[in-house]
This record gives sequence, structure tokens and C-alpha cells, in this order.
Amino acid sequence: MVGALTWAGIAVFGALGAVARFRVDEAVSARRPGEFPLGTLVVNLTGTFCLGLLVGAAVSHRLLLVAGTGFLGGYTTFSTWMVESERLGESGDVLLLVANLWLSLILGVGLAALGWHVGRALA
Repeated sequence: MVGALTWAGIAVFGALGAVARFRVDEAVSARRPGEFPLGTLVVNLTGTFCLGLLVGAAVSHRLLLVAGTGFLGGYTTFSTWMVESERLGESGDVLLLVANLWLSLILGVGLAALGWHVGRALA
């Protein structure tokens, strides 16, 4: 059972995660402007690593809800990744579209696994 305090924590940390996503995406995109959505890639890859780390470290259920669901749920963005992929497809830049999809999937799974192993080692 999830109490009101945990729900409030999820909401607060979700908002903080969204702000962190905006700031990281903005910083990365400012350094590497171009067609490829590198900021979203960096956000999603760092988020998958951190979620793997939390799961691997076997943190408490409440901490996983607040940090994983709240913060990292607000930090990572599946919808932006899909919209940016669709825009790359519309522009006809198939190479960037395929790179965006495959880099996110392959590196995301790899970094989640790496985070899990690091979390297990730290636990």
C-alpha cells in the first residue's frame, strides 16, 4: 500500500526529474546543435543507467517508487524520443532516424544492465 507521503514524494521528485531533463537536454543541445536529438539520447541513457543502478542495489520499495518512478520517470522521456524519431523520418533523414532508434535501444539496454551490475556490486 502506498501512502499519501509516498505519492507526494513521487509527485515532487517527478517534477524535479522533469526540470533536470530540461536542463540536461538544454546543456547538451547547446554544445552539440544539429538535427540529431543528442540531448534526449543523453537524458534517456543516463536515466536507464540510474534505474538499473537502483534496481541492482535493491533499494527499498518506497525509494524505488520515489526515485525510480518519480524522479527518473520525470527525467526520461519516451514520448519525446518517439516524436523526435518521427520528425527525423518526416525529414527523410533515414540514417539519423535509424541511429536515434538503435542507439537508444541498444545503449539503453546495455546501460541498464551495467547500472544493475554496478548496483549489485555496491549493495
